[in-house]
Amino acid sequence: MAGMGPAPKENKVRRNADSFDSITLTEPGDVKAPKLRGYTTLSAATRAWWDTWCSSPQASVFTPTDWQRLQMLAPLVEQYFAEPKTGLLAEIRLNEERLGATVADRMRLRMRLPGPQTDTKPKLAPVASLDARRKSLED
Repeated sequence: MAGMGPAPKENKVRRNADSFDSITLTEPGDVKAPKLRGYTTLSAATRAWWDTWCSSPQASVFTPTDWQRLQMLAPLVEQYFAEPKTGLLAEIRLNEERLGATVADRMRLRMRLPGPQTDTKPKLAPVASLDARRKSLED
């Protein structure tokens, strides 16, 4: 396809190692999430948004500055639920992206959700006996 650049070289090996490991998130059961302070008249939707973040696996790695960012974002979320505007949604989305809100965000941040460990070796198909196959063809 024209304009896409040269074809990639075969067997290209990545030589630059990661400068840091990925983060494996844990279940948020042990997280001490702060109370949503300073806001007495928040809607049920905003409180549900806050509770969702408090119970998310990402919360297990949040530091005080992350919680402060969510505290500062709460009035914008409240304002968005009252009167949705694209500018507000863009600001909310940008801040939530930094905290790993979506699958793509977590992949970029190298966050792994807890889950069953899978075997990384590929499963091989069963091998048929060549002699048995030849015998079946002769019959």
